[in-house]
Amino acid sequence: MVPLGWAGGVVGLILATAISLYANALIARLHEYGGTRHIRYRDLAGFIYGRKAYSLTWALQYVNLFMINAGYIILAGSALKAAYVLFREDDGMKLPYCIAIAGFVCAMFAICIPHLSALGIWLGFSTVFSLVYIVIAFVLSINDGIKSPPGDYSIPGTSTSKIFTTIGASANLVFAYNTGMLPEIQATIRQPVVKNMMKALYFQFTVGVLPLYLVTFAGYWAYGSSTATYLMSDVNGPVWAKAMANIAAFLQSVIALHIFASPMYEYLDTKYGIKGSALAFKNLSFRVLVRGGYLTVNTFVSALLPFLGDFMSLTGAISTFPLTFILANHMYLVTNENKLTSTQKLWHWINICFFALMSAAAAIAALRLIDLDSKTYHVFADL
Repeated sequence: MVPLGWAGGVVGLILATAISLYANALIARLHEYGGTRHIRYRDLAGFIYGRKAYSLTWALQYVNLFMINAGYIILAGSALKAAYVLFREDDGMKLPYCIAIAGFVCAMFAICIPHLSALGIWLGFSTVFSLVYIVIAFVLSINDGIKSPPGDYSIPGTSTSKIFTTIGASANLVFAYNTGMLPEIQATIRQPVVKNMMKALYFQFTVGVLPLYLVTFAGYWAYGSSTATYLMSDVNGPVWAKAMANIAAFLQSVIALHIFASPMYEYLDTKYGIKGSALAFKNLSFRVLVRGGYLTVNTFVSALLPFLGDFMSLTGAISTFPLTFILANHMYLVTNENKLTSTQKLWHWINICFFALMSAAAAIAALRLIDLDSKTYHVFADL
């Protein structure tokens, strides 16, 4: 909202919701293409295009998931630091330290939860943590907005910087709605798979986006162009309420990261033949070394460049745009070429070309933002 303002932000969020629903619906309809259930995005791409497309899609997915994980570690570290400063006024716990602690907790959780289906009750806790954060952030933001003078909603920066930040914000919008792993999620849905997945998508992009809208609009209304990347850094209110929200955000980030890291864990487990009891010495030591090593690298990158918004922009540009919009439209075009009218084919080609241009522009804008922030804050910055 900050780089887009009220008009651009509201329109952008609604448009991102609509195009994300459309693109994900295209992928969902291809889940059983050719009479085979494609439970991984890379499997679907490989089935349609061949082995090279399989490898390219997996590389894009890996980048997407790695960057999502980095974002969650930064978010968890930011929440931990926000909780710390509520009780201590010293500068002892810097953001890189909090990110390191967050990464360690994520690694411990990954070691203890051997596979995605073992999350079980943790998904229930995840829902509770999300609701705690949403309710507290919304209520405290509204309270601050009522008590404060009218906010400044002008878009900061020069004319040139506004162009780059607007393009970067578009990548943030699509990143917020998309995962690049819809077939992996769809693999767990009961028959009829496509019909039930469409119901889930319609629910997600209507009812499911309302909490996001509430927190986003309330936060921007209350704090305007000075809104922090992590909203709870701005709010005023009872210490216990802010502490609850920050702790909920930290714990939710740990669980959410595990979900988005699971495709990588599953790939490594399969590649190295990890089977049988999760507590077997071989399996346990494998998780400690491999998952712990993977998250160590992820945590190091997160602490090195803890610019959450910039990470979101870059991820949206180099992986979310290609995976969710370019590839989805082209796959649907290829697989339904004999069924589509000339107008429908033109529509998909327009989408492909438009999002390819957006991807390139957003990548340039994101790299510029990272370069500027790196010069301003230096590596391992305490934001």
